[in-house]
Amino acid sequence: MSQEIRAKYDQVYMLPPSVEDWVKKDHPARFLRAFVDELDLGGLGFKQRQSEDGRPSYGPDLLLKVWLYGYLQRIYSTRSLERACREHMSLIWLTGMHAPDHNTLWRFWRDNREPLRRVFGQAMKVALSWGMVGLVLHAVDGTKIRADVSKKGAWHRDSLLKLEDSVKEALDEAERQVESSEIEEVGEYQLPEALQAEESLRQAIHNAIEELDQTQQNHLHPSDMEARMMLCEERKSFAYNAQVVADEASGLVVAQDVFNKQSDAHLLTPMLDEVKRTLGQTADHTVADAGYSSGQELLKAEAANYEVLVNLGEGTNPIEKRRDYHSANFTYDATRNVCVCPQGQDLRFERNKWNRRGYIVAVYRCHNGKECPVRHLCTRDPRSRMIEVAPYHQVLVRQRQKQKDGQLMGLLKKRKSIVEMVFAAVKQRMGFRRWTVRGLASVRTQWALLCTAHNLSKMYDVWLNREYRHSNSQTPPVRLLVGAS
Repeated sequence: MSQEIRAKYDQVYMLPPSVEDWVKKDHPARFLRAFVDELDLGGLGFKQRQSEDGRPSYGPDLLLKVWLYGYLQRIYSTRSLERACREHMSLIWLTGMHAPDHNTLWRFWRDNREPLRRVFGQAMKVALSWGMVGLVLHAVDGTKIRADVSKKGAWHRDSLLKLEDSVKEALDEAERQVESSEIEEVGEYQLPEALQAEESLRQAIHNAIEELDQTQQNHLHPSDMEARMMLCEERKSFAYNAQVVADEASGLVVAQDVFNKQSDAHLLTPMLDEVKRTLGQTADHTVADAGYSSGQELLKAEAANYEVLVNLGEGTNPIEKRRDYHSANFTYDATRNVCVCPQGQDLRFERNKWNRRGYIVAVYRCHNGKECPVRHLCTRDPRSRMIEVAPYHQVLVRQRQKQKDGQLMGLLKKRKSIVEMVFAAVKQRMGFRRWTVRGLASVRTQWALLCTAHNLSKMYDVWLNREYRHSNSQTPPVRLLVGAS
């Protein structure tokens, strides 16, 4: 009769078990070990041990493996990583049974933030050598991720101004009462300790308002002065703007960065510059949503020979008759210095003015408004229709012309399915919805590691399932890089 299987805690083995047997041959930890072992960590700038004196320190390759493994396994805090080094069999194997504590892990992060960001580029080099990266269609987009601070304790200009006024009034009144009383009783005046505390509060409020003035912000948090108030998950929170450029062919992130700008309007060319630095060139076409529809950025992209397709957010609904008289349907004739409306009437130059975006625009106005049969569709302005022509008008015209091509519009419609999948992977599969570090430099490092982990997970599938198997072996090869056997 068979017996039930139970643990035998007093079992003694004649031969000790081999660490190498603790994970399967196709385990992701083996791929991660091969990737890190082939990196030139010194060339990337990781700090190396300089002295033979003192107790042995953990090598940068071991600590980098721990951090990358953690991000692949949704482990983002140093204390959780420390615990995993003792409890996760695959991580015990990866570290060779070493268990660095959370302070060691944090110091490694703190001292190597820039080298950690460079690991992203090394992963892309491997992906390029494997032919994973397509250069046909890329998509750029951003997502707002909450900062590691709450609204509690934040500085808000309106609240601080009101508080400053109330504290000042209370302080002035208390000083008058105390001064009057002490002069009558003692003949001299000294500011009591309670009022000294009020004065310190007033000075602290004044300093906070000055900080808001210097950063030209209405909201700051003293615990993370670089975070900005943004619309994040349908509510205003302190957050950072995480940007990616994703590849259609592989779903890989080919460029990434983080900004504390609330808008994407001026981030198009910086992200394309990142693609060029990483891959050596940009894709045949890069698509972006209406958040990137800045004439200034489109002009910069044209000057750099970047092929971009940006949703201009001008609407195309034929049911709305008023759309026929959208400013996009007015033609600017530079030779005659007029704008021509859809009815063929000229709008004459009126003046130049500064617009709210900080540059000069030329104003053209219709002078046939009273006789125009479609005035009720064109404008509600009692002075008749006015058009502003920006310095970037022609680049917008060229962008509209490109988007009349059905094939190019088909590429633009693919944007969401390309880049939104990356954010879905980070926020859902990887469970990352809030930064665990503070300050722009640290947040950039964390985003680079997240994007590296996302790419490594896709590269692992290729390493495991395709041409990177030895034809005469049942296990994947260990070596990864170009020229490896």
